[in-house]
Amino acid sequence: MNDCLYLDNYLMILKSTVEVYVHGTLESSNEDVRKLLKKGLDETLKHQANTYDTMCEYGWYDVENVKNNIIENTFKNVEKKNC
Repeated sequence: MNDCLYLDNYLMILKSTVEVYVHGTLESSNEDVRKLLKKGLDETLKHQANTYDTMCEYGWYDVENVKNNIIENTFKNVEKKNC
């Protein structure tokens, strides 16, 4: 397995782990458990950010900037639906 594939798989695992921590944190009725889950969430988010940054640095994660007019049109469409 090459580094790109390894980091891509790791990033997917981290994204799934974040979902578990978020749901656990939201649903926890015990403050100590909530704090522990929040700490795990924060650490996982740090790993995700570092992995993402590394992949971008090597060109293994392409990010396409969205043009301003597309963003503006999206907001206009949302505003129309909310009226």
